[in-house]
Amino acid sequence: TVFDIASVSKQFTGLAISTLVQEGKIALDDDIREYLPEVPDFGEKITIRHLVHHSSGLRDWPQALNVAGWRWDEVFSFEDIMRMVKNQRELDFPPGERFSYSNTGYNLLAAMVAKVSGKSFREWTDENIFTPLQMNSSHFLDDHSTIIKNPAYSYHGSGDKFRKSATGLTAYGSSSLFSTVEDLSKWVIHFDKEIASENPIYLRMLDDGTLTDGNKVGYGFGLGLGEEGNLRTVSHTGGWG
Repeated sequence: TVFDIASVSKQFTGLAISTLVQEGKIALDDDIREYLPEVPDFGEKITIRHLVHHSSGLRDWPQALNVAGWRWDEVFSFEDIMRMVKNQRELDFPPGERFSYSNTGYNLLAAMVAKVSGKSFREWTDENIFTPLQMNSSHFLDDHSTIIKNPAYSYHGSGDKFRKSATGLTAYGSSSLFSTVEDLSKWVIHFDKEIASENPIYLRMLDDGTLTDGNKVGYGFGLGLGEEGNLRTVSHTGGWG
């Protein structure tokens, strides 16, 4: 069964960014406007690192578009999100000052991957992640009208009945990855092996973000970082529809 795994998708965007860093095509302290000049100049330098660790000050699109009039059962397209960014007039706070979870940042990272690689984000992730790992049921949705084989449909309780939750989201980069338990098992096994072999691309994904005051944010490259007892935890939640 193919599920929309929502924000659990972010780690694959994190892998894409870490890979481009390793290849020398980008640097974490680059100004994002070097690659995405359509992002407004807020008078403050926003770096790739700020986007990765949710400290950019950019507003999160679900709340922003909802305030702008979008209903939750409408189509939220990638283009809608990009247009929201272009029309944002100010940041919520100076970049690096604090942690504020922003899906928008990961959508911009996906746009950056496409800009740097010359391929769509779906093409890049298919070629560099899902196909090599034989995650054959996994892909980022970039067209909400695409028919998906064997999907799990979203639903919610309404009184004593259940009703379908309509979704029309293509927020690839932050969300909109469709995958299966079997495919994600392949990914976790692969991830553990790469960490054990000290692959710098994967080790970088576990680097914790640091704010300007020196405090850690507890978030790596699309992965939540924490502790349980004496053990380090790596996790992420996700939900849509």
